[in-house]
Amino acid sequence: MLDTSVVIDLGRVAADKLPAELAISALTLAELAAGPHATDDAAERARRQERLQLIEALFDPLPFDDAAARAYGRVYAATRAANRNPRGARAVDLLIAAIALANNLPLYTRNPDDFAHLQAIGLELRAV
Repeated sequence: MLDTSVVIDLGRVAADKLPAELAISALTLAELAAGPHATDDAAERARRQERLQLIEALFDPLPFDDAAARAYGRVYAATRAANRNPRGARAVDLLIAAIALANNLPLYTRNPDDFAHLQAIGLELRAV
């Protein structure tokens, strides 16, 4: 499963670093939907809107379902145990990690340090 950071940089990630089958979460789609509204630059807004439309056409995102909700409890506990804050700016990242964990998928990310502490509970990380 691709983290939002990878989806944003998809055109700049070497194909040999990615799996043959790609997946994203509904939360990544939500982050991409917010993207055009997070800038006042018209050209950047257009680029973000185009990226969102492309990703919507390419992927059927994995939902945050009951299995992901249960996995999030483990993610939250592991984050607290690592003396990290599970709330705030990185909260969506942890929810994405829970979806990957619940679906037994490796998480491909540009920010492996944000998730390294979750390897202890079985999250497989792939830095790209």
